[in-house]
Amino acid sequence: MRPRAPLAPLDAAADVLSALSPDRGELFELRVARWWPDLRAGLAAVYPAADVAPLERRLLRLAAIAYSERDPELSRLDQERSLEPDWFQRPGMLGYAAYADRFAGDLAGVRAKIPYLLELGVTYLHLMPLLRPREGDNDGGYAVADYREVRPDLGTMQDLRDLAAALRHDGISLVLDLVLNHVAREHAWARAARAGDQTYRDYFYVFDDRVLPDAYEQTLPEVFPDFAPGSFTWDDDLHGWVWTTFNSWQWDVRWDNPAVFVEYADLVLMLANAGVEVLRLDAIAFLFKRLGTSSQNQPEVHALTQALRAVVRIACPAMIFKAEAIVAPSDLVAYLGRGEHYGKVSDLAYHNSLMVLIWSMLAEGDVHLAAAALRRFPAAPPTTAWITYVRCHDDIGWAIDDDDAAAVGRSGYAHRSFLSDYYTGLFPGSTARGLVFQYNPATGDRRVSGTAAALAGLDAAVDRAGVDRAGVDGAAVDDAVGRLLLAHAIVLGWGGIPVLWMGDELGLPNDDAWADEPGHAGDNRWAHRPRMPWEGAAAQRHDAASVPGRMFHGLRHLVRARAGRPELDASVAAQVLEPSDPGVLPVLRQHPRGPLLGLYNVTGTWRPWPAYRLDGLGLAVCVDALTDEPVTAAGDGMIWLAPYAARWLVAAR
Repeated sequence: MRPRAPLAPLDAAADVLSALSPDRGELFELRVARWWPDLRAGLAAVYPAADVAPLERRLLRLAAIAYSERDPELSRLDQERSLEPDWFQRPGMLGYAAYADRFAGDLAGVRAKIPYLLELGVTYLHLMPLLRPREGDNDGGYAVADYREVRPDLGTMQDLRDLAAALRHDGISLVLDLVLNHVAREHAWARAARAGDQTYRDYFYVFDDRVLPDAYEQTLPEVFPDFAPGSFTWDDDLHGWVWTTFNSWQWDVRWDNPAVFVEYADLVLMLANAGVEVLRLDAIAFLFKRLGTSSQNQPEVHALTQALRAVVRIACPAMIFKAEAIVAPSDLVAYLGRGEHYGKVSDLAYHNSLMVLIWSMLAEGDVHLAAAALRRFPAAPPTTAWITYVRCHDDIGWAIDDDDAAAVGRSGYAHRSFLSDYYTGLFPGSTARGLVFQYNPATGDRRVSGTAAALAGLDAAVDRAGVDRAGVDGAAVDDAVGRLLLAHAIVLGWGGIPVLWMGDELGLPNDDAWADEPGHAGDNRWAHRPRMPWEGAAAQRHDAASVPGRMFHGLRHLVRARAGRPELDASVAAQVLEPSDPGVLPVLRQHPRGPLLGLYNVTGTWRPWPAYRLDGLGLAVCVDALTDEPVTAAGDGMIWLAPYAARWLVAAR
């Protein structure tokens, strides 16, 4: 018989547990027995030994209360997910990300649009920050003034619970952001600190003079060098310098203070009981600060996440974590767990490198750099999954690693500059219409904003006077649509959870009026966050002659083909093979049921793949899973791929 959990930490929750039925109480104890070691180890790696025991008692009490208050439907989901822990790794998963107001006005509007999501095949809906932010400029909602309230224009917490329940009924998991690194200056903790409450002053990094801030600044990168240089802000009410990594009104919180950990654990459990199934852990790389470093990716970040995840596994195991860590490949896998934290940190993480390399291949028409970089990418634990995507809400930083570039005889700096030029239309022959975001003259870094359609040349190919973008044809449009569908085919064929950014399924253009809305003028990322044109492009999605129709049906076809392929389960790693042609990216997935070879032509010309290479892969007789047609070599022994074509080769049965 499995031993029961130690009684010492559970006595803090004895009154809560005594009110439960015997079977419910026993289940909680069994979960504690399973996850308490992870909780204790995570806490002990960060906090003084004297703080760990009282801290875990507080946390287990919070977990017990959340467990006792859990809705029966959510408790059942906990049991289902415990029996099927790989639910998020399955090839039927498809994500969709949007701002609730720009997608459908408010939370009730989002609920009314569930049929649209189901039509596309969505099983995972990420609504961008919707907890109440500060008034005015708020970094797109990432300056949270109250974690326990929804933005008033979107609805209430009850509306959020109702939406979560409706989504869950239709098999769609609700994903929300939890901003971990900072709160708005207007948050209750910050207000109390400014009022002189030492308890809450200790929630933040506050310095009387510039001695330590100047020392830290020696090694801290600037996130927003244009409009928020430096990482510290003087506050008259505090009579001190407060750490502000992002903006002067976003105050970094001190995770080395155990009380802060308790606050966030309580918030996580509250959101789980509201029906949130996936938490995007925003700015997670910045949680722990250390003098003489970039104060990113510190080991304590992974210990803290492990401990927080253990609390969730005890109270509400249907919830999983997604790490928003846009960091170097060598650092990224740690957010899914390496070494002592293997498989114990986040369940999901963004594959930012894949996104960047897709755009790199399309700009250059060459796969060698991408193949070299992806082949060197560290393996992730098989119990986790990548979030793959073509675009997201943010700008694109050209995270091309210098060593990866050097491996194929390139200069990382020169290639990053080329990509910035190409995707802002400065490079000769480029039809991209991106916008420079946050130019840093010290490093030459030029990040880029723009919808996927704008970056792929669709905006330039379509007459912008034709607002509905319907009935447009021509070689330039064909190429742009081809590039967009190819990019999504790579993302869908990689494994993990592919996530579509709102509007990309319709080929939406940049919003030319992005600066006209209050608070947006200084941030051109709003160009790729247009409002959903329900009476325009969305209404034309079934018109096969229109650009929206071509995009929507092309993506839906890829999604449906993917859902039926066990080879695309996230537990199977993608292997990038040595290219045979500079224009074709070969990606192999070796599933126990058989291999799947993805071939992706990143050029606008026909490209070959040698048929003899299929023999050694177990694909001597194969079909294209995207068309169900047999694959045969031409007279020259080559399999030829049309411009911007994707093929998923599987063994014929």
